[in-house]
Amino acid sequence: MGKRILGLDPGLAALGFGAIICNPNHAQLRDAPVNILDFGVISTSADAEMGQRLRTLYEDLHTLIDELQPDLVAIEKLFFYRMGNTILVAQARGVILLVLAQHELSYIEFTPAQIKQALTGYGNAEKFQVQQAVAQKLHLDDIPRPDDAADALAVALTASFQS
Repeated sequence: MGKRILGLDPGLAALGFGAIICNPNHAQLRDAPVNILDFGVISTSADAEMGQRLRTLYEDLHTLIDELQPDLVAIEKLFFYRMGNTILVAQARGVILLVLAQHELSYIEFTPAQIKQALTGYGNAEKFQVQQAVAQKLHLDDIPRPDDAADALAVALTASFQS
């Protein structure tokens, strides 16, 4: 039986998710077969009140976890670039950690550079290079969309290489 890994790309407007299943007993983890279970985003409206946006993330993430039943969750670490946006993402991240605790799910975190290194072999790779690597590893004809979902799949794949 495969290991279900849920990758999350935290965000308030769009929380990206990507779920994969892999065979952790394969001799070479990087070469282990990987299949997509699901990917997409949990979206909140910028017009909604902050409490309502966080509640949407909370409820939808609970539903997603109930449906996917992950064995492990991998989260992209918070990257600081604009203070206003960082605070919003940090609030969404708090909701994510609460939901994971309520489901008694363990999680691991990766920096953007760790994800880039794992997928492309270069820690300063461009976003498009990472997305191409995701599509190649998952045998997809096109890069997954939206970007937040592709990023979440990249997080999940990074975790699969270490599981």
